[in-house]
Amino acid sequence: MMKRDKDAPGNPPLDQSWQKQTKRPSPPAPSARPAPYNAGHVTSRKLRGRAWVIDGDTIAIDRSKIRLAGIDAPELDEPWGQKSKWAMVRLCKGQIITAHLTGETSYDRVVGTCYLDDGRDLAAELIKAGLALDFAHFSGGKYRHLETTDLRRKLSAVRRKMQATKVLD
Repeated sequence: MMKRDKDAPGNPPLDQSWQKQTKRPSPPAPSARPAPYNAGHVTSRKLRGRAWVIDGDTIAIDRSKIRLAGIDAPELDEPWGQKSKWAMVRLCKGQIITAHLTGETSYDRVVGTCYLDDGRDLAAELIKAGLALDFAHFSGGKYRHLETTDLRRKLSAVRRKMQATKVLD
């Protein structure tokens, strides 16, 4: 067999397309940090999964922060704030939570009503435990009957005191 000089004048170039391989893009390198929580890109009206508790009225499912609809729990730095969070942790531990999203957002969170597998409403359970209040402006008074008069008085007084302290600082 005769060898062909590819650079010799008058010889057409050889078709070597069969030798070309398409280069596949390399997969993205794993990030050292987990993806951030995402409130703006939730496409489903329902989320289901294990919950990560952030505070008394906020959980995360599948990296989406969810604000429990219709209640107001103390902030973590307020009295009963830690109690409220840990009550939520005990409720959610080992459970699959179903969140029915309203389509509204509150700061960086989507708003939703969240249920345990046995059908209990997480917001109602926190109010019954005395660790959150019905937020009538958003709930339409849905949870008001679960509150005691003392609870509203106690948590409202603490909130007023905290706000007054912040103003003085």
